[in-house]
Amino acid sequence: MENKKSHSLLKSGIQLSLATLLSRILGLVREMTKAAFLGTGGLADAFGIAFQLPNLFRRLFAENSISVAFIPTFRTYIEDEQNDKRTTQDFVSATLTLVTFLTTVVVTLGLIVTPLLIKLFYGDSDPQSFPEAVLLTRIMFPYLIVVSVAAFFQGILNGVNIFTPSGFAPVLFNAVVIAATYTLSPRMENPARAMATGVIAGGIVQMLFQFPFVLHATWRVSFTSLKNAFTNPGTRRVIALVLPTIIGMAAYQVNDVVSSTLAKRAGIGIYASLQYSLRLQELILGIFAVSIGSVILPDMAALAQKKQWDDFTVLLTRAIQIITLIAIPVTLYSLICGREIISLVYKSKNFTDESVAMTLSVFRFHMIGLAFIALNRILAPAFYAQQNTTLPTVAGIFNFAVNITLAAVLVKTMHGSGIALALSVASFANTVFLFCAMPRLHSVETKKIVKVFVLYALKITAFSFIAALPVHASLPHLVNFFAGHSRLISNGAVIVLSALLFALVGVALLALTKDDIAKEVAAKLQRK
Repeated sequence: MENKKSHSLLKSGIQLSLATLLSRILGLVREMTKAAFLGTGGLADAFGIAFQLPNLFRRLFAENSISVAFIPTFRTYIEDEQNDKRTTQDFVSATLTLVTFLTTVVVTLGLIVTPLLIKLFYGDSDPQSFPEAVLLTRIMFPYLIVVSVAAFFQGILNGVNIFTPSGFAPVLFNAVVIAATYTLSPRMENPARAMATGVIAGGIVQMLFQFPFVLHATWRVSFTSLKNAFTNPGTRRVIALVLPTIIGMAAYQVNDVVSSTLAKRAGIGIYASLQYSLRLQELILGIFAVSIGSVILPDMAALAQKKQWDDFTVLLTRAIQIITLIAIPVTLYSLICGREIISLVYKSKNFTDESVAMTLSVFRFHMIGLAFIALNRILAPAFYAQQNTTLPTVAGIFNFAVNITLAAVLVKTMHGSGIALALSVASFANTVFLFCAMPRLHSVETKKIVKVFVLYALKITAFSFIAALPVHASLPHLVNFFAGHSRLISNGAVIVLSALLFALVGVALLALTKDDIAKEVAAKLQRK
């Protein structure tokens, strides 16, 4: 049973990761486009703040509600033999009505109070770009509605173990934003407005793309009355599951707002550099952490419903090991070759050497928290699958307190680097909290999971340091050898050769020790 669950996890994870990889690559190209057109000046800050606002609410209405409440409840409906298809369909329609109504209300209010919201970030700093930030926010705020419906479609598909369409939908979003920036920039007052228009168009495409797959899965997309939406037993259960997380999510939202405010008020370009750094981090996270997390939530919810706790523990343990195998080596390599990575991805006429240095200073502190952020994406679904939303909520509040306290202190001396370091330390604290809270879950062998994780993490860390030694020694020579060429050669060649060297040493160490997780991943990739 253990091998069956492991192989199922790897198969689904690899399929979703391939789609997510393409999405994250295009997401990175989108950031490269932003860097080329906007750089790290006031216009880049204005666009970043404006785009952040609908995303803050998206996490509450879309990611939070769907992952925490809808998918586990939807799976309960499906697994319960006493429920017929019509009962489940009524729940689906009621949830869509609820999501659409609430997001429309928020968008309407948001458009009215936009200047007040932007003032929170800006204060008295950078008055030149303030009006532009207000306009860009009003252009992009309706994105919340379409992306929330898109997330709802994703919840339906993931709930019936269909992952690839939802993994591919962001590819289309990023492609539309990039195309709109290049085609509309010459026709609009500035590139930021062209990119904002692309965000709205991309969100609509992302939503419509998943629609046929939902219909093909034999689920009807329809609305019901608001009375039915709020009184349906399923949506009432969803609301009951979501309500305890509101405090935690509110803390998360305030966390982002305060961090962004500190960054914006610390100086022009600091907020933009943090966003560029986070995009690189999210590229890596999206390839494996989000993919594995999305795959295991429906499976863990089903195992919890059937009370198959041994299989539940095996699935969670395997996912943690896979994350560890990837996250720790990537962290070490990124710390060594960060300058070359940033230069290759972003450097352009508007993204100067100063922009590279500013982004590198925060990137290094972001990357030391990568493994903990990835683990949190795996640990949280273990609680959600058992419909325990309280403990992740408390963890979110704890994370908020640690992050904001450290950010407020460190930004005074470390500026953007202090905000990045605060996020990494808070992510570590969140991971520790979730591990400590795990004994409260039903029949989960916490001691076994923690022991396996710690031993495996120590092993992979040791291997990563050994693999990093030849890369660190050879890097100056590679940089000098390829210097003077285009950035594709001078930085790209260095990254490719150093990554190959790092991978060869790491894979050799895994092969010599006959690592089980690496063997499973390799076998699955060969079969694919």
